[in-house]
Amino acid sequence: MSRTVSSWILSSARSSIVLQGKGRWYSICIPNRNKIKWKLVFSGTCPYPAGSSRLDSAFSLPKAFRHTSTEEEHFSFQLSPAQINGILRAGELSHKTLDLNGKSANSVLRFESNQLASNSPIEDRRSAATCLQTAGMMFGVFDGHAGAACAQAVSERLLHYIAVSLMSRQSLEEIELAVEAMKPVRPILQWHRHPNDVEYQEITSQYFENLRVYWQHLLDLDTELGFSLEEAMICAFKRLDSDISLEVQAPQESELMRNIALQVAFSGATACVAHIDGVHLHVANTGDCRAVLGVREEDGTWSTLPLTRDHNAYDEFEIRRLKREHPRSEEQTLFVNDRLLGILMPSRAFGDVQLKWSKELQHSILENSCDVEALNIYQYVPPNYHTPPYLTAEPEVTYHKLRSKDKFLVIASDGLWEMLSNEKVVKLVAGHLTELNVQKPPLTFKKPINLGYMHNLLLQRKSKGLASLDQNIATHLIRHAIGSNEYGEVDPEKLAAMLALPEDLARMYRDDITVTVVYFNSETIEDYYRNH
Repeated sequence: MSRTVSSWILSSARSSIVLQGKGRWYSICIPNRNKIKWKLVFSGTCPYPAGSSRLDSAFSLPKAFRHTSTEEEHFSFQLSPAQINGILRAGELSHKTLDLNGKSANSVLRFESNQLASNSPIEDRRSAATCLQTAGMMFGVFDGHAGAACAQAVSERLLHYIAVSLMSRQSLEEIELAVEAMKPVRPILQWHRHPNDVEYQEITSQYFENLRVYWQHLLDLDTELGFSLEEAMICAFKRLDSDISLEVQAPQESELMRNIALQVAFSGATACVAHIDGVHLHVANTGDCRAVLGVREEDGTWSTLPLTRDHNAYDEFEIRRLKREHPRSEEQTLFVNDRLLGILMPSRAFGDVQLKWSKELQHSILENSCDVEALNIYQYVPPNYHTPPYLTAEPEVTYHKLRSKDKFLVIASDGLWEMLSNEKVVKLVAGHLTELNVQKPPLTFKKPINLGYMHNLLLQRKSKGLASLDQNIATHLIRHAIGSNEYGEVDPEKLAAMLALPEDLARMYRDDITVTVVYFNSETIEDYYRNH
C-alpha cells in the first residue's frame, strides 16, 4: 500500500498538541475527513467497574486488526477486503416488520442499523423497540461522552419512560396492581437488539423500581386525558435525567451499584429518539445527534428534510436560550471556545451533573464516595460557574405527518454528520435504494451448460457490482463516512488506514459512529390518506 496516507496520519498525530488535566484528555488537533479541523475534545476512559470485561469488549475492534502502538515500525495499514468488511459489518442489525400474513401493515417497512467504534470501548449506544401496550415503534441513538455509562443507562431506560408516559390510566393501574400482587407484568416493549448490545444486568431491578415510582407519579396526577405525544417525550426525557441525578444521591445496596450510579451521573449523553405511529412521526432531540428525512419528489429528485437542530454553540436559538436563563454578567462566559463553559460541545445532555449541580452538592457526593479517581471521576468546577444548572436534558420535539413521498429516516450520532452532510447522506441512501431495486440480470443459459460457462456468467454479474454491495445501508454510510476521498468516492487505502488506526490515535481522526435508517411503507401511508 502507498505510504502517503499512513505517513500523513503518523506525522500529524505526532505534531498534535495533547494536554492532560483532571482525568480528561483534551486534544486540539483533529483531522476531519480531508481537512484538519482544530477543536477541543472532551473525552474519558472506560467508565465501567473493574471486572466488567464483557462491557469493555462490546464493539471494540478485534486486536488482530487494531493497533495499540503509534510507533512506525509497529504500524501497518494492510487490511484485506475481507477484514475491512468484517470490521464494518460486525455491528449490523436489521429488522423487517411483518404481520401474521407475512405482510407489513405498519408504516415502518424495515430498519437497518450499524455502529463503528473509535473510542475503546465505544461510547455510542442505540435502541429500537415496538410498543406493545401502545401503538408505534421507537428508535434511538445516544452519543456518550466522558465514558459510555450515561449513554448505556439512557439507551436501556428512556424508551420505557416514553412508553409509560403514553399508557392509559387503566393500563398503568393494571401494571401497578400486578406488581403489588407480585404477579407477572405484561411487557411494555419488544426490543430489537444486536447480540452485542449490552445491558446493566446488576442494576436492572433498581431501574424498574424507579420506573414504577414514575408511573405511580403519573397515576397521582389524577388526569384521564393523559399526555400528548410531545408532552410524553418531554416529560420522559426530563424525568429520566432527574432520576439519574437522584440515584447517585441516594443510598445504594452495594458498592457496584453505587459506582455505576456515579459513573452514569458524572458522564453524559446526547439523545435522539423517533416515535412512529402510522403517519405520525415525532422526533425528540437533546444535543447534537441528528434526524433527517429522505424525500422523493414527484419529478424523481431527492430532497432533504432535517427534523432536528444541533444544540450547541453554533445554534443561535441555544445561545439566546442560555442567555435568558443566566444573568447578563455571564453572557461572555457561557460559551468559551465554542463550548459550554469552555468544556462541553453540546448544550443539552443527560447526566453531566458537573454542569447541573451546585459546587457544594458535587463536593458532598464525591467526598463521601469511595475511590472516585479509580472510576475516572474528578471534581472539576469550571471557571465562571455561578448559576447552575447550565445544562438541560429537555428535548426539542418535532412533529411531521408522513407522506407517501417520505421514503426513509436517518438517525445518527454526530460522528456521521461530521463526515457527511445531510444532502450527501440522503443521496447515498437513495442511490443504495436504487441499486437494490435493480433486478439482477437473468442468467440466460445456452446449451450445453457446463461449469465453466456458469462460472463466467456469475463473474459477469459480479463485475457489475451487484455482488459487492453492502446489504445494510448503515454500513454503506459508515464506509463512505470514513473512506470517501475529495471526489466522494470510497478510497480503499484511506478506508483501510482509518480502520487500522491504533486505539490511542483513532479518536483524533474519527468519532464513534452510530446509524439507524428507517424505511417507510409507502403503500400503508397511501392507504391511510385514502381512508381518511
